[in-house]
Amino acid sequence: MFVTKYYVADTHFCHPRILAMCNRPFASIDEHDEAIVSRWNSVVRDQDIVYHLGDVAFHLALNSERIRWLFNRLKGRKHLIIGNHDVDKRGNLHPVLAALDWAARPEHAVRTKDGGHDLWLAHYAARTWPGSGYGSFHFYGHSHGKLPGQGLSRDVGVDLPDVDFTPRTFEELTKGLTKGMIK
Repeated sequence: MFVTKYYVADTHFCHPRILAMCNRPFASIDEHDEAIVSRWNSVVRDQDIVYHLGDVAFHLALNSERIRWLFNRLKGRKHLIIGNHDVDKRGNLHPVLAALDWAARPEHAVRTKDGGHDLWLAHYAARTWPGSGYGSFHFYGHSHGKLPGQGLSRDVGVDLPDVDFTPRTFEELTKGLTKGMIK
């Protein structure tokens, strides 16, 4: 069975202030959350892999049931790259997120491959990353489009125009980044 890998960051479920902070075009946080679930499930199949590059939700303790409900509705085998809003006050993965059915243990960064390309995944942008001098790509979140990529790196946050609140494939996210590369 063919499996597709997808990437996304900064869903910020249950975070009403994100609507104005990042100019997200939704009338309410409920509309925002439902739009992300709908767009996610319109492209991701149950067997696909989705790397979420952090900041899944906000007010985790206050919204634990809703977060669990939203998470369970999202298709795919989900991997978490831990973001700043995903941890408790001591820097540990928040228990609400730790209790979710992730496909693998959540990590602060992951090195993987997609279509034969080396890829470094982290919540925060790096200026150098493993393999950056040898054609490795880097996907990150956190900056909500305010920090341009450098070289073969880019923000994959939901609020970027070409991401449009939908998990995207490596091919979709690297259009323009691969021009002139030796393959």
